Amino acid sequence: MIEYPNIDPVAISIPISGFWGESINIYWYGLAYVVGAYLIYLRMLQTRSKFNIQMEKNDAEDLVIVYGLLCAVIGGRLGSVLFYDFHLQLQDPFYFLKIYQGGMSFHGGVIGVMVGVWIFAYRKGYKFFQLTDWLVPQVPIALFLGRIANFINAELYGRPTDVSWGMIFPSDPEGLVRHPSQLYEAFLEGIVLYILLNYFFKPSSNAGKLSGIFLIGYGVARSIAEIFRTPDLVWGSDFLLFSFLTQGQILSIPMIILGVIILNRK
Repeated sequence: MIEYPNIDPVAISIPISGFWGESINIYWYGLAYVVGAYLIYLRMLQTRSKFNIQMEKNDAEDLVIVYGLLCAVIGGRLGSVLFYDFHLQLQDPFYFLKIYQGGMSFHGGVIGVMVGVWIFAYRKGYKFFQLTDWLVPQVPIALFLGRIANFINAELYGRPTDVSWGMIFPSDPEGLVRHPSQLYEAFLEGIVLYILLNYFFKPSSNAGKLSGIFLIGYGVARSIAEIFRTPDLVWGSDFLLFSFLTQGQILSIPMIILGVIILNRK
């Protein structure tokens, strides 16, 4: 067993008195979103010529921050409520707005980004898949940082295990040795997917190719990681379809199917 490195979830605490209390806390999870979006923006600027994109920096900022990050947060929160915590929404009409409670759903975030990019493409005169092919190779950067933040928060931990690198997470009420599944996801969804999209596959005249590979790649990576991750509660109850499929795997199936459809479209 490896001792869990108990890291304070608060990255920065700014002492202040008044309406906001005694301090303003900036969490690693929030920093992961901001830093991830900024790194994606920088990488997209660096790869404009590679993808034959003629776009000014201001428009690229809007695409990543407004139509990307903002829509990812809205979609991620809405997905979390619908896919996992709908029972809490029924109890509290304002639960959706309480981002500090519950969390985000990546699958919902993907839907939000797709809607945002479609709106941007329509308004600015770009082709949808032209933009998504430019965007998706950089998304694993944010996925990696997000999973590291999950690890720091001691959340979304793995199933019980007897492997030598298992850990006891301080947030686990059972105090069991578990897989550090957040790190598995950071590796699969972050590092492996980034290498796959940036070094094994190149931009092509077949618009949508990289987007399809991303959907399939993430769906497969997430499905593998779910084998080691503690199944999420769905609407307040334990849930395993057919006694083995988790909600994360079920939500990944449409991603994989959509990716195959995009790759095979004419």
